[in-house]
Amino acid sequence: MDAAPDNSDEFVQHLTAAQGPLYGYIYTLLTNHAATQDVLQEANITIWRKRDTFEPGTHFMAWASKIAYFHVLSHRRKLSRDRLVFDDDILDYLAERQGERLAETTSREQLLRECIAHLPPDHRALIEARYAPGASVQLIAKQHGKSVGAISQTLYRIRETLAACIERKLQLADA
Repeated sequence: MDAAPDNSDEFVQHLTAAQGPLYGYIYTLLTNHAATQDVLQEANITIWRKRDTFEPGTHFMAWASKIAYFHVLSHRRKLSRDRLVFDDDILDYLAERQGERLAETTSREQLLRECIAHLPPDHRALIEARYAPGASVQLIAKQHGKSVGAISQTLYRIRETLAACIERKLQLADA
């Protein structure tokens, strides 16, 4: 009998990519940086422990944010004596709205990746170089032997192309 495939690397990639959005989601519900970091850490532990229940191909952020939501509720129960805590109806409303924003952001990020993949190779390389850690327009200009203005103008045009591509894809999805 074959063993189930090990998807740990893919899961770690999902979890790593989700850290910023999860932090934002939790912070929206708690509005306290220290509490948000604590709850995120607790949620990450639970997410990791429950990794075998995640179904590859489904929406990771939706799954992870639900786990984070339960940790937020648990945290709120611990603070229930504090009279500045939102009531549960408001928390549910905020969680729902933020969940919608996360889904929209994730959708736009996916569309951006698709649009970047359709760029000419030299434009794709320029965008990737610009958003690499430690990158700057000045450094890229020096590496390409072009002026900072020329690189800036090219990046501006590429960004306009990407924005138009995303808008087209969103309009097609709405149609």
